[in-house]
Amino acid sequence: MWKAGMKWLFLILGTMIGAGYASGRELWQFFGDESGLAILLFVIMFIISCTVIMTLSYEKRATDYLYVLEAIVGKRLVRIYDYMILLYLFTTTVVMIAGSGATVQAFQLNYWWGVILISVVLLLLFIKDINAVLSINQFIIPLLLVGLLFVLLQFTIDQQLPLLSPWSKQSNWAAAFPFTALNVLPLVAVLGAIGTKVQTKGEIWIASIGSGVVFGIISYIYNNSLIQIADEILLYEIPLFAILKNYSANMLFFMSILLWIAIFTTAAAGILGIVTRIKRSVQLPIWLLVLLSLACMLPLTIFGFSTLIAYIYPAYGILNLYILTRLVFFPLFNNRKYSNN
Repeated sequence: MWKAGMKWLFLILGTMIGAGYASGRELWQFFGDESGLAILLFVIMFIISCTVIMTLSYEKRATDYLYVLEAIVGKRLVRIYDYMILLYLFTTTVVMIAGSGATVQAFQLNYWWGVILISVVLLLLFIKDINAVLSINQFIIPLLLVGLLFVLLQFTIDQQLPLLSPWSKQSNWAAAFPFTALNVLPLVAVLGAIGTKVQTKGEIWIASIGSGVVFGIISYIYNNSLIQIADEILLYEIPLFAILKNYSANMLFFMSILLWIAIFTTAAAGILGIVTRIKRSVQLPIWLLVLLSLACMLPLTIFGFSTLIAYIYPAYGILNLYILTRLVFFPLFNNRKYSNN
């Protein structure tokens, strides 16, 4: 049970970790000063959401997220959210491609070299075999999280930052709702399709609580570090590099490589979701669908990594508030439904 639960925990972490979160840009977009309570609320809602999604998937023995999505939002809205997941995959993959451009800038390379690099490798990947590369996520994500936590704790110690800041003022508590809502849709898409592989409800609790606690701890420490360099963040597309500049070139190189691979595997998963969804209606080779998808995405990367996150992520945070509400209050809605029958 523990082994299986940890496998699902890393699946959740792999789903959530991408250019936005790992770079610090997503956290800074929603949190910042006076956000301790917001992060705590996020952890609570995240655990509830993961538990509800995985439980529904397990009970329905789902192999497709549509069954779970319909149970959450109802038959009338399932088609809207189905298209919304497709749009989410498209726009967040654009963010990942832009994140590759921003990452190579840390090595004084042109932004477009990073964009072209990830696009070419993605195309080659789908001509070859994607499964082996996506399985790397199970190794890369834990390594990235350990490396990230090490850097953040080292920065906290070096700067003598207090881990427990005063909670007398928590004016940004409401940011928890759009931040959690932003991250709900990919969870539905991924966790909604593993119902036949989950064996016990104990696995669900291990994965849900474990991933929520891990995200909460890292988010709190990360946000606490970013507050200290608030004036410098404006100078960096990727806030993490504002922290890494205090350390050796080897550390910068190591974390940049991990970040790029995490960006790449997230982009590959997004492209896979898009082309497999489109292939239901369009009978074209997968590599050609990938090429057409990339051709549509590349012009949008001109806006830059931080600008894309500044507009796209808050928009999804607001649009997904309904599905978050349904997840958090699902036990109440469900019990009411049965009591009325």
